[in-house]
Amino acid sequence: MDPVRSGKRSPVQLRPVKISIDTLDFADGSCLIEMGRTRVLAAATIDERVPPFLKGTGRGWVTAEYAMLPRATEERTPRERGTGRVSGRTQEIQRLVGRALRAVTDLKALGERQIIIDCDVIQADGGTRAASVTAGCVALGLALKKMIDRGLIDHMPLRHLVAGVSVGIVKGRVLLDLDYSEDSQADLDMNVIQTDRGELVEVQAGAEKNPFSRKELLGLLKLADRGIARIVKVQKDTLKKKSILFMAYGYRDKPGPADKGSV
Repeated sequence: MDPVRSGKRSPVQLRPVKISIDTLDFADGSCLIEMGRTRVLAAATIDERVPPFLKGTGRGWVTAEYAMLPRATEERTPRERGTGRVSGRTQEIQRLVGRALRAVTDLKALGERQIIIDCDVIQADGGTRAASVTAGCVALGLALKKMIDRGLIDHMPLRHLVAGVSVGIVKGRVLLDLDYSEDSQADLDMNVIQTDRGELVEVQAGAEKNPFSRKELLGLLKLADRGIARIVKVQKDTLKKKSILFMAYGYRDKPGPADKGSV
């Protein structure tokens, strides 16, 4: 019999996922995602400027910043501004979020504007980068809807939803959605970023102790696919409250895993 996970989850079960929208009054789009004890606040800002390399191109940009509050962790983590530099981990995660959101956005439809997504970890218990992508996508959708309402753009540039989840092998067990206690002792830790159509955007995998086989990799990807389908369902239900889904999904030409019901 498998050892009981936190929350009495099965190996293939997600932590409870909840997304609350419009959590900040002044942001152009905002949401709070809760995945178990992990909580990430995502806020979108519409900026009428683009990076210098895009000036005169007629194209827009989506970028992200990531930070963790000092008491998001069991022991206080010093603010990075106190060290005078952004850590490599922070840079890696914010670039991941930006890449994932650009992959599902029609940048030309934005015109020469950029949208900045700020992802702030309020509480960290594993899976913060995946949660940041998931929440960032919702905040982006809300900001784009605001641009349409203001007459800044004439259609929804968000072509698909994108979400992330972690999978891994811990003490020989294949697990979905690792919390910190599992992640910290994983033999293999993998983050999968994927669209609602099941198309991969990014896969980050690393063996901590022993190499892993292609068969194990494919099994982990299949498990991540199931988890992301469930997370996308939460995204859809959230965005429907703002009548966003019907605009974005005019771009779709085939159903994705999340359209097939619960997995």
